[in-house]
Amino acid sequence: MADGALKGRVAVVTGGNGGIGLGMARGLAGAGAAVVVSGRNAEKSRGAVAELAKLGATAVAIEADVADEAAVNALVRATVDRLGRLDILVNNAGMNIRKPVHELTLAEWRQVLDTNLTSAFLTSRAVYPIMKKNGGGKIINIGSMMSIFGTSFAPAYAASKGGIVQLTKATASAWARDNIQVNAVLPGWIDTELTTNARKEVQGLHERVLARTPASRWGLPDDLSGIAVFLGGPASDFVTGTAIPVDGGYSIQG
Repeated sequence: MADGALKGRVAVVTGGNGGIGLGMARGLAGAGAAVVVSGRNAEKSRGAVAELAKLGATAVAIEADVADEAAVNALVRATVDRLGRLDILVNNAGMNIRKPVHELTLAEWRQVLDTNLTSAFLTSRAVYPIMKKNGGGKIINIGSMMSIFGTSFAPAYAASKGGIVQLTKATASAWARDNIQVNAVLPGWIDTELTTNARKEVQGLHERVLARTPASRWGLPDDLSGIAVFLGGPASDFVTGTAIPVDGGYSIQG
């Protein structure tokens, strides 16, 4: 896996202590990057750091609520203070509340959008001056199949992930002159804690996913590690503003 391609780089992965975030963090660490794992569950973050350290990577955990402006600014300052730089940002922190529109409260709507979308705005804005000063950087935003498709059971989540793609395009356009590439990754159905709960709450979901996915399986968190290395490294220097599905072919089916 592109050993050494990211040597000397520092990456921040929000929600990096499990699921897709940890899979991407493993990829970045395996390619030589130092990794900051940001999450609200300190115990999970410690476990993730220990796992990354076993790969030979420098890894630290910094607790932060990425929907809080002051906490985001503190996270970025702490990263630079402890590791000296910041080159790659993975906006992965996310949550879902599965209810149809007519049952969703305003507080629930705001909670999902703040966690999934506003957080990406806050962290991207916070790292921009650092990346600009350093001569460039990489931002990887995590969208979803629901950036493309509608669904009855997750309206706030779908809205937030659609917004992620448009935020990606806007920031990519604005910051290209500063040599900052911004891209989105759209994971398909990946076997994580989040989707385990979805399978419990949405009858028949498991069977429908398998039937629609040409690869005939659910994805694994490590299926996202390669795209993280590509978008986080020099191989993607002329790639910006894209939204790349990593879904086993789910999104190409009619």
